[in-house]
Amino acid sequence: MENLDSKYSARGDLIWLILRPWILIPRILYILLTLIFLAIRILFQGNSKNKSVQKNLSKYLFDVITELGPCFIKLGQALSTRPDLVRQDWLTELTNLQDNLPPFEHKIALQIIEEELGSPANEIFDHFPDQPIASASLGQVYKAKIKNKTYCAVKVQRPNLHFLIRRDVVILRILATTFSSFLPFNVGVGIGEIIDEFGKALFEEIDYEKEAKNALKFANLFKNNPNVFIPNLEKDFSSKRVITTSWIDGIKLRDRAILEENNLIPSSFIKTCVISGLQQLFEHGYFHADPHPGNMFALKGGSADSGNLAYVDFGMMDTISDSDRITLIKAIVHIINDEYLLLAKDFQKLGFLTKNQDLEKLVEPLKEVLGGSFSAEVGSFNLKNVTDKFSKLMYSYPFRVPSRFALIIRAVVSQEGLALRLDPEFKILKIAYPYIAKKLLTDNSNEILEILLEVVFDQKGRIQIEKVESLLNILFKEAENMNSDLIPVANASLKLFVSEKGSEVRKSFLLSLIKDDKLELKDAERLFSLIRETFSPIKLAKSAFLNIISPA
Repeated sequence: MENLDSKYSARGDLIWLILRPWILIPRILYILLTLIFLAIRILFQGNSKNKSVQKNLSKYLFDVITELGPCFIKLGQALSTRPDLVRQDWLTELTNLQDNLPPFEHKIALQIIEEELGSPANEIFDHFPDQPIASASLGQVYKAKIKNKTYCAVKVQRPNLHFLIRRDVVILRILATTFSSFLPFNVGVGIGEIIDEFGKALFEEIDYEKEAKNALKFANLFKNNPNVFIPNLEKDFSSKRVITTSWIDGIKLRDRAILEENNLIPSSFIKTCVISGLQQLFEHGYFHADPHPGNMFALKGGSADSGNLAYVDFGMMDTISDSDRITLIKAIVHIINDEYLLLAKDFQKLGFLTKNQDLEKLVEPLKEVLGGSFSAEVGSFNLKNVTDKFSKLMYSYPFRVPSRFALIIRAVVSQEGLALRLDPEFKILKIAYPYIAKKLLTDNSNEILEILLEVVFDQKGRIQIEKVESLLNILFKEAENMNSDLIPVANASLKLFVSEKGSEVRKSFLLSLIKDDKLELKDAERLFSLIRETFSPIKLAKSAFLNIISPA
C-alpha cells in the first residue's frame, strides 16, 4: 500500500481520494447501498415483537457495522453505550463492538511485533499466546508474560489502518455534508468540521507512541486519586504500532449483575466514573474521549461510596482550553440559578451562538429546555431529554456545535450511557451539581473565586442570600454529602476568608453592609444565620464522627 501521511488533512485527503476514483466510487456506492438495505430492514422489522426476528436483526446490524470497517465501528461503539437510545436486544450485540470483534490473523500480529520491536514475540516474551484475549476496532490485545515479570497487555494494531481510516473519513465527510439537511437532528453548519475532529482523533489514536505519552500524562494527573488506576507503560516493549502495559485484573463496566456477582457495588463505580470525568473536564482540562465499558474496569477494594476504577486505552484523548473550562462552569452555575440570559451569553462565548444573535429572544426557549433541572424535574432530567429538546430548539434558533466540542460531547454522552447501563435510574446532575457546588466553595483559584463572587454578590454588591442558600442546598441536601463534605467545605471556606486571596471576598462583604451611606446588617444577619444553620457544631461533630467510623 502506498505511503500515506500519518496526519489527517480534510482538503489534502479529499484531493487524494478524488484523484483515485477507482477507490472512491466503489466504496461510496458500497456504503450507500449497505446503509440503505440496513434502513429498509430496520423499517420493516424494527418494531417486530418476535424475539427471533430482533435477534437476527441485531446480529445483522453488528455484521454491517463490522463489515463497514473501523470508522463505522467507532460510531457503533458510541451507540453501544446508550441503553436509552438502543433496544436492549440490539444493545447486547452492539456491546461486542467494544472488544469482541473478529480478530485479524495471528501470524500478521506476530509479523507486526517483530517489525516494530526488532525480535520475534517468542524471544521478547516468556509466554505469548496463540490468540488474542480481546479484539477491538483498531487493534487486538494479547495477555503475554514479560521475561522475569508478571502478565502484561500487548496491543497490536490492525494492518493497513491509515489507508482504511483516511478513505472512510473522507467519504463520511462527503456523505454527512451532502445529506445533513435530511438528518433527524441539526448540528448547525459545522457537521463537516465535526467529522474533521473525528478524523484527527482517529489518526492520533492509531499512533501508539502518542498513546503512550497520553497514558503517562493521564496517570500523572490522577496519581493522588486513590480510586483511579492507570496501567503502567512498558516502554521497552512499545512502539508506533505495538503498545505494552501492565495487565489490569478487573471486571468491565458492562453489566450490573456481573458486578454484583463479584460482590462489587455498581453505584460506587458510577460515582468514581462520573467524578473522575468531571475532574478531567473542569480541573485538568485533559480528558479520556472514549470512555466506553471496554475501556474501563471495576477493581476490588475501594468503598461502598467510591469504587476503584481503572482506565485503559488512551488513544483518543483531547484537551479543553482554560477559557472554555471556566465558561462551562459558569454555565452550570447559571443553570442552577435560573439565569438564562447569562446562560445564553455563555453559549455565545463558547461558540454555540453567533455574536450578532439577539440573546433576549433565547431566554424563554432556554428556560423551557433547562428550567427546573434541579427541582422536582431532576428525577426525569438526563442528557437524552436535553438533547431531544435542544434538537428542536436548534431548528428555530441558530445554535451550532463548535467542532472543538465534538469529542467532549461524545465523552460525556458515552459516560452517562455507561452509568445508565449500571443504573437505569441514574441522573448525572445529582453528581455533577454537588461537584460544581463543592468546587466553588473549596477551590481557591482566581477564576473559581471570581465565579463564587458572582454567585454571592450581585452587580450592585449586595449579598444574594437565595443563591448562597441554593448552593449549600445542592451540596448538602443528600445525607452522604453532608457527612463527607461538611468539614472540608467549612475548613476551605474559612481558610479562604482569612487568607490574602480572600481579601476580595472580605472587601465585597464589607461593602455589602453599606447602603445609602448607612450600615445595613439585615443581609449579613441572614447570611450568618444560614451559615450557622448549615455548619452548626452538632452537624460538624456528627460529620467528624461518621468520617471516623466510616472513612471515605
